[in-house]
Amino acid sequence: MDLSGLQGLIAKGERLDVEFKSDRRAFSDKEIYEEVVAMANTDGGTILIGVEDDGRVTGAHHRHGRVTDPMKVRSAIFHNTVPNILARVSVADHSNGEVIVIEVEPYPEVCATAQGKALRRVIGGDGKPASAPFYPRDQRSRRIDLGLFDFTAQPLGHLSFECLDPLEFERLRQTVTQPGGDRSLLDLPNEELAKALRLVETKNGQLVPTIAGLLLLGRESVLREQLPTHEVHFQVLDDQGNVRVNDTFHFPLIRIIQEVGSRFLARNEEREVLVGLFRVPIPDYSLEAFREAVNNAVLHRDYSRPDAVYIQWHHDHLYITNPGGFLEGITADNILVHEPKPRNPRLAEAFKRVGITEQTGRGVDKIYMGQLRYGRPPPDYHASDGATVRVELPGGESSLNFAAFVFEQDRDGKSLSLDELLIMNALFFDRRITARAAAGLIQKNQTAARRVLERLHERGLVEGRGEGRGRVYHLSTSVYRRFHMEAEYVRAKGFEPLQQEQMVIGYVREHGSIRRSEAADLCRISGPQATRLLRRIAGKYPRFEQIGVRRGTRYVWREPEV
Repeated sequence: MDLSGLQGLIAKGERLDVEFKSDRRAFSDKEIYEEVVAMANTDGGTILIGVEDDGRVTGAHHRHGRVTDPMKVRSAIFHNTVPNILARVSVADHSNGEVIVIEVEPYPEVCATAQGKALRRVIGGDGKPASAPFYPRDQRSRRIDLGLFDFTAQPLGHLSFECLDPLEFERLRQTVTQPGGDRSLLDLPNEELAKALRLVETKNGQLVPTIAGLLLLGRESVLREQLPTHEVHFQVLDDQGNVRVNDTFHFPLIRIIQEVGSRFLARNEEREVLVGLFRVPIPDYSLEAFREAVNNAVLHRDYSRPDAVYIQWHHDHLYITNPGGFLEGITADNILVHEPKPRNPRLAEAFKRVGITEQTGRGVDKIYMGQLRYGRPPPDYHASDGATVRVELPGGESSLNFAAFVFEQDRDGKSLSLDELLIMNALFFDRRITARAAAGLIQKNQTAARRVLERLHERGLVEGRGEGRGRVYHLSTSVYRRFHMEAEYVRAKGFEPLQQEQMVIGYVREHGSIRRSEAADLCRISGPQATRLLRRIAGKYPRFEQIGVRRGTRYVWREPEV
């Protein structure tokens, strides 16, 4: 790591993945191994030896005579950790002394020091990052996060088949009759049905339920006793945040989904918009988006953690949380494009065959589509952290015009894809978008974003201004007309080229000259676009002359001599 990289890292302060260690009192090798293990057991990170907690560089002692040999430090870490950790070690020169930089990748299994000490990185009670003991229960959650252990596949050998509720078998069959269910399951007797869904295992010649089987079909009393972490809260909060409704469920999952769904439908009001001869209902919240968000919360939660799922109905949004952060590799910024990765594969398999979730595992797409098609902002996952997934579904006033527009596209056989809907929704609210901004929105690269934008352009839904990286897109005149927003179209499109030319000429006659920056501000265009505009005017009008070069360039209007 070079000096600029070191200074940039220090400037951001300590975090879960960055640890400052003072070496004034000789930071020991044993402590180095422990910090490396803690980083490897979390999300990886960087240890800076020779930096105080407040970010001041005080320097590290030489560890090998008059020097610090990075390869020897690396070798010592490798031989004093189990499994052996290959860290990257370098020494950065700073005016206040050398800093030993140790970079650690997250490890795909639980690590410990050679003395058997396992740690992990946490946020302490004081709000600061620290290393803490990595207890067996936490190690199990880590293995679940890494996809190395399916908690729900464990057989409960001390229980019998009779711990499963016959009424829940019938509820499951009713669910299978809905679209997406595997109807070959319907004629199977209870035992064969449980076997087909892998909700039971044979132990000592007897069928015993797995944790997935207990979650789907177990008797409530057995669930409470054997799986006390299984709990779902449905809460309604008023404008001041006071809880008005707080229903707690310990039922099997299908029943919980039904109970939560009935409470949602009782509160979800609808308005109507007339599209031609059709009346289109516009609900406060999309049933499909809500259902998929709840399914994801109960399906992907970490059942080994002593926490609950919370479904909160606020006055202007829904907020759904579940224990267990995103699985390895998934973040709020790639959730749309990352391949499906279930935390509980055995339970996920049963959900798909029963028809609770779709076979492709792309329930997140449905959550986005449900929000966007009614003219509301997309779901927001950015409050999630390593311990909890949190999703907010914004509510509030829906755009009836936008919802009607989406309905028309569907009716005419021109349904918008999720990428197209994300961009159209953003343009409806923000008026303009670049390929770079669109790429962040659809979580793909700029090339893919340009393809989507140009496809919308070909359909006559958007228009573009400018060229290359400076090209800006806005809704087309026909779409603005459909929304009865003609004035907004004029503002979004900006000034036509002839208007721009006349504005520049008028400015020069009034003020004597114009520079590129002044032309850009005047016409609300980028610097390169202003350069092209000024050169185009100079080519058309001989009296419009360039004076100076490079940064000193300005343009004047020469009046004819009398």
